[in-house]
Amino acid sequence: GLGYYNRVRNMQKAARYVAEQYGGRLPTDVKKLRELPGIGEYTAGAIASIAWDTPVPAVDGNVLRIWARLTASYDDILKQSVRRRATEELAAVMPQNGSGDLNQAFMDLGSSLCTPNGQADCGRCPLAFICKAYKKGLAADLPVRKKPAPRRKEEYTVLVIRDGSRVAFRRRPEKGLLAGLYEFPNLQGHISGEDVLAFLEKRGLEPLYIERLEPAKHIFSHIEWRMEGYLVRVAALEEKESGDWVFADTGTAEEEYPLPAAFAAYASYINIRLGSVKARKGEQE
Repeated sequence: GLGYYNRVRNMQKAARYVAEQYGGRLPTDVKKLRELPGIGEYTAGAIASIAWDTPVPAVDGNVLRIWARLTASYDDILKQSVRRRATEELAAVMPQNGSGDLNQAFMDLGSSLCTPNGQADCGRCPLAFICKAYKKGLAADLPVRKKPAPRRKEEYTVLVIRDGSRVAFRRRPEKGLLAGLYEFPNLQGHISGEDVLAFLEKRGLEPLYIERLEPAKHIFSHIEWRMEGYLVRVAALEEKESGDWVFADTGTAEEEYPLPAAFAAYASYINIRLGSVKARKGEQE
């Protein structure tokens, strides 16, 4: 839910691009840094100022909090327009030499003294003498953040589909949540065992056994998945793939097709010993 998968993919893309376009050395130009996959304003500013002493700010949540208190701003720091204004104002005071030291000092200040949730230690802060929030007694009220929208809840039915030696996975779309990763096939909503069997038969599979699994939940930053699951034994899966489905050997599946943490509750069923009871439509054991 924190975007780690995308970060790793972007790191790989950026490394390849730097190797191909810049001979394996990061560009020193801030604009060119921002063009690299996964590198935004903050990361570009941090790299450029700390590595090459380029006079640019590195504005993250800590720095935005410091800026809001120094200026006694009640503007929502989550708005891009406010972030841009803060970046511009900080850029105007960046020294020509030592900008990396200043950015790191801001990082340290935000993590040690000018901390969030009203816990600022203003009495020890070296910037208290110019801090408008401190002088007005407003530090505990700042910064202002608009409350996020309630987390959206989504329901899915997860299918662990196996024959004697293979398990079915499906590749997610290249864009969106968990983009391009593999998952267990799943259906929107909480589906009955009878409907699961009908779905599999429609795909040309022959279900032999079905077992309802324990429900599970996974929370992303903005979405909550509520899942129910079924373990299904089928007569035979195809050798390699069918559309966006792939069929992997159960002994090596977890290495070849690592699943996102969202499906951790069902991953243990990849190698579990299957029963031999034949399924009838609607039967769940």
